[in-house]
Order: sequence, then C-alpha cells, then structure tokens
Amino acid sequence: MKTILLAALGAVAMTVAMPANAQEIPLKGGDYWTVADIKVDDGHGADYADYLAGQYRKQMDWQVSKGYVKSYKILQNVNPRDGEPSLYLVTIRDHMPTNAEDEASNAGLNAYMATTDRAQQAGSGERAKYRKLMGTALLQERVWRK
Repeated sequence: MKTILLAALGAVAMTVAMPANAQEIPLKGGDYWTVADIKVDDGHGADYADYLAGQYRKQMDWQVSKGYVKSYKILQNVNPRDGEPSLYLVTIRDHMPTNAEDEASNAGLNAYMATTDRAQQAGSGERAKYRKLMGTALLQERVWRK
C-alpha cells in the first residue's frame, strides 16, 4: 500500500515539475474542411462549370457573406487516374454548425435563391445525369498552438 502511494505521489510530482509548454501538444484544432469528391462525365465539363459559375457560386458567396461559411474552393484533379474524382469542392468553416444554425442557413439560402428544398433536390437530380458525388470527407485543419 505504501509503495502504491509513493508511486502515485511520484507521478503527480513529475507532472507538476514538467514545464507547462512540455505538457501542451504543439498543434490545436483549426477550421473544418468539408471536401466533396465530384466525377464529371466526359463531354460535360462545360455544363458543370456553368452550374458552378452560376447557382453554386451565388449560393456559396451568400453563405460567406452571412458568415455561415468562412471560405470555399474548387480544386481540379489535373491528372485523375481511373476511378478518381474530376473536382473537389471544399467548404471551410470555423466551426461545425448547430442544428439551429443549419436550419437558419438553409431557410435564408432558400429565400435568397427563391427556391425550396424540393427544387434543390430536383436540380441535384438533373446534374446527376452527368456528374456523380463520389463521397465526402470532413477534415479538421491542425494549426500551431504558438
């Protein structure tokens, strides 16, 4: 019993004796990046680019202006191998939205775009004729603590 008590006291003394910066991990959480993998069928690059330059850009710029999204990017896979996406659509947020924030964003966006959730889904279905959402990833940036 005495040995266990001494070992416990020794462990506490070691953590107290360590410098504060040695106890901290040098990286901390930063922005959240949602990455959508998009495959565009041959011959439809211009069609999808038109959508991105029109409706997508208008939606994303509105979300940035309202603070729901920090930034967004469109990245092209320049040399895609078989089965890889053509594009990556990246949305950057400083935090993951709560359900209430998500609902407010969606309602505001629908009002701004003069649309409904059903119409948005129908539009996605039309684009599915020439583009495929291959998957999404949620990444968190790691930034230096100091």
